Amino acid sequence: MSSGGGQQSQALTKPTFSEVQASALVESVFGLKVSKIKPLPSYDDQNFHVCILRTKDTTDGPNEYVLKISNSESSKTPDLIEVQSHIIIFLRAAGFPTASMCRTKGDNLTSLISVDSGSEIKSYLVRLLTYLPGRPIAEIPSSPQLLYEIGRVAAKLDKTLEKFHHPKLSSLHRENFIWNLKNVPLLEKYLYALGQNRNREIVEQVVQLFKDEVMTKLSQFRESPQTFCLELFYSCLKYNLLNFL
Repeated sequence: MSSGGGQQSQALTKPTFSEVQASALVESVFGLKVSKIKPLPSYDDQNFHVCILRTKDTTDGPNEYVLKISNSESSKTPDLIEVQSHIIIFLRAAGFPTASMCRTKGDNLTSLISVDSGSEIKSYLVRLLTYLPGRPIAEIPSSPQLLYEIGRVAAKLDKTLEKFHHPKLSSLHRENFIWNLKNVPLLEKYLYALGQNRNREIVEQVVQLFKDEVMTKLSQFRESPQTFCLELFYSCLKYNLLNFL
């Protein structure tokens, strides 16, 4: 891959909805009137923080949500998105303080919408989750207690997911998925982003050590069936979908 290949690929698949378009989606797909909306940070999907207007039908429900529009590549694999959504539901039922999945007007967890970009028609899977107020983990000063809590929740999450079952669970197993820990060597394609400095040298050393010391022993390790676990945990911490602080 060329130095800009990853960025070009991401740009081609990442949604580019305006705030007006996102508001219209919330109303047409989920039947909620938007009072305020703003973009949230995202990698290759598109996220919005949504505040809704109170009506006689929504007086008892939450009034803050996260609208998540999956990129066009992931939207081609609805089984994957379905399993991800059911994992969030499963974790909430298991007592984790995660977001709740909101159903569409048609009583589904997701909706596939098509957009004519002029040169082609692209399809995107849309989900709505309740918003959890709080501070992203990156904004909190690190401390031994905080690191302990992160490790404790990660371990509990991993053990809980061992009990998760779904007929389409195999959709999570993506061989070249960069969030899968066994795919550390794939990071070499993105070393250009670090420029020429000490950090790059450290990362190169770690990747090489992984190839020399870990890759040769991978067959001896137990592989979790939940390859989505790391991505989910990171996203939960970053976007307040899991609030344990």
